[in-house]
Amino acid sequence: MSTGKNARQQAGTIEENALRIDTEKAEQIIEALNRDLASAYVLYHQLRKHHWNVEGAESGDLHAFLGEAAARIEEQADVIAERIQTLGGVPVAGPAEQEKRAYVEFEGEDVYDIRSSLENDLETFGDIIENVREHVGLADDLGDYGTAELLRESLESLEDDAHEIDHYLEDDTLVQR
Repeated sequence: MSTGKNARQQAGTIEENALRIDTEKAEQIIEALNRDLASAYVLYHQLRKHHWNVEGAESGDLHAFLGEAAARIEEQADVIAERIQTLGGVPVAGPAEQEKRAYVEFEGEDVYDIRSSLENDLETFGDIIENVREHVGLADDLGDYGTAELLRESLESLEDDAHEIDHYLEDDTLVQR
């Protein structure tokens, strides 16, 4: 376990960056990105949980979709973490700190029916989408167009997955009850 004595950079600190984004502006962007990163990992773990526990007539399709959605979230989290580092910050990495910084909450350890699980996922996606939209505006306002573009790309993927979940929640189905 590290004691921090030989740390290259302390968590929560901001160093100058090669992008020439002012440290005060970078600090605001990094704070927003760390909240996005933390929230992405909450969603990632929730999607994985549902991927593992899905049952029923449509479990094959849902199992595949939830696994793929979790993988996309993990990829987006990695891109966000790397951008935080590029801006001179330290990405939030530990589960306890991620839980504190996230603006979404994990639904818990209990296993729910798949409709309830997907409704929880859709709600979490919605909360993340709203915050990412705000952070696109923040990055634009602070002149960090690279981060704004990165978040726009993430937003498209988040919206696509939310739309897909919404389709799964429709009442129309070929499965007889």
